[in-house]
Amino acid sequence: MNPVLKIVLQRLGLGVLTLIAVSAIIFSAIQMLPGDFASAILGQSATPETVKAFQHQIGLDKPAPQRYWEWMAGVAHGDFGSSFSSAGSLGGGHDRAVTDIIVPRLKNTLILASLAAVIAVPLALLLGVLAALYRNSFFDRFVNSFSLAWISFPEFFIAYILMLYLSVKFQFLPSLASVSSDSGIGDYLVKCALPAMTLVLVTLAHMMRMTRTALVNLMSTPYVEMARLKGASRFRLICFHALPNAWAPIANVIALNLAYLIVGVVIVENVFVYPGIGQLMVSAVASRDIPVVQACALIFAATYILLNLTADIIGIVTNPKLLHRR
Repeated sequence: MNPVLKIVLQRLGLGVLTLIAVSAIIFSAIQMLPGDFASAILGQSATPETVKAFQHQIGLDKPAPQRYWEWMAGVAHGDFGSSFSSAGSLGGGHDRAVTDIIVPRLKNTLILASLAAVIAVPLALLLGVLAALYRNSFFDRFVNSFSLAWISFPEFFIAYILMLYLSVKFQFLPSLASVSSDSGIGDYLVKCALPAMTLVLVTLAHMMRMTRTALVNLMSTPYVEMARLKGASRFRLICFHALPNAWAPIANVIALNLAYLIVGVVIVENVFVYPGIGQLMVSAVASRDIPVVQACALIFAATYILLNLTADIIGIVTNPKLLHRR
C-alpha cells in the first residue's frame, strides 16, 4: 500500500475513534447539567404525573446508556433527533428536527468563519514572511509587539473595543450583526464586518508568529546556509528554500485557528448577536434543549478533529521523513 494512503487511513481511523470517545464525553457532560427540561417547560405548577408523562414523551425516562446508543445510531444515519423545545405542550407539539434548526445557523457560522479566514490566513503568511525577511528590523519588532498585544486580550474585550469605537463613537459600522436569509451581499458584509474583524485580530497573531518562527529556525539549517554561500538572496532563501519545508508547523497552527473560527465563535456570536451555531448552542443550554446541545457540541468536535487531521496529513505529505519510522 502507498505509504501516504496508509498514513491517511490510519489518521482517519484514529479520528473516528476520537470522535466516538468525545461523543461519550459530550453525552455524559450534558447529563450532569443542572435542572430538568420537562420541569422547566411545564413550570413549577405542574404535577409530578404531568412531568413524568412529558418526560416519557420526549424520551427522558429511558436509561442513559439506551439514550446514548439511540442518539449515536441516529447520528450515524444523519439524524440528530428532534428538538425538545419543539415538543410544545404534552401531546400537542409538533416535533422539529434538530438538523432543520442547526443547518441555517451552521451556514451562517461557516460564512463568517470563511470571511475571517480569507482575510486572516493570507495576511498572516505575508506578515510572517516579511517579519522573517526583515528580522530584527523596526517592522519585525512592531509586528511582533502588535501581535503579542492582541494575543493578550480576550475575544470579548476586542469585540467591545471595536464596537465602542467603530460603532458607538464614529458610527462606521452596525454594532449588531442581525443578518437574515434575505440580506444582500453588501448588507451582509457590512453587518458582519465587526465580528469578522474580531476573529481576524484574534487568529492573525498566532499564525503570523508561527510562520515567522518556523522560517527563522530553518534559516540556520545546513541546506539554507549552503544556498546562502552560493549567493542566493535573502528573499529567495526564505521563499524558495525555507518556506516549502516550514509548511508542517504552519499548517498545524492554521488548522488550529481555522478550527477556532468555527468552534470558538461562541463568544463573538453572542456579543454581536450573530445568528450562528455558537449563539444557538448557548440558547439551547439555557433552555436545556439536550438534542440541540449534543448536536452542536458534536459538530464542533468533528470540525476540530477533521481540521487537525488535515493539518497532520499536510505536514506528513510535505515532509516525507515523517513517513518513515526512526
